[in-house]
Amino acid sequence: MTVTDEIRQRLQAEFNPRELEVVDDSERHRGHAGFQEGGESHFNVRIRAAAFQGQSRVARHRAVHKALGDIVPRIHALALDIGD
Repeated sequence: MTVTDEIRQRLQAEFNPRELEVVDDSERHRGHAGFQEGGESHFNVRIRAAAFQGQSRVARHRAVHKALGDIVPRIHALALDIGD
């Protein structure tokens, strides 16, 4: 299973989002710190879920990081766009 699939699967299971987009953006970072040949080092995630309603931006980010667990240390960058 790819890291992209793992991210998607965990976020889907934890938040049941109405919108979820996980993009491996690694190729755009070729030559920069953390780039890994073959990708799966830099990700952009857009997620919309009722579970985030009423939470601060920091609380939303913490919840996503908690849901991703051991994936976070394996990647270099994770850009989050989180809404309710």
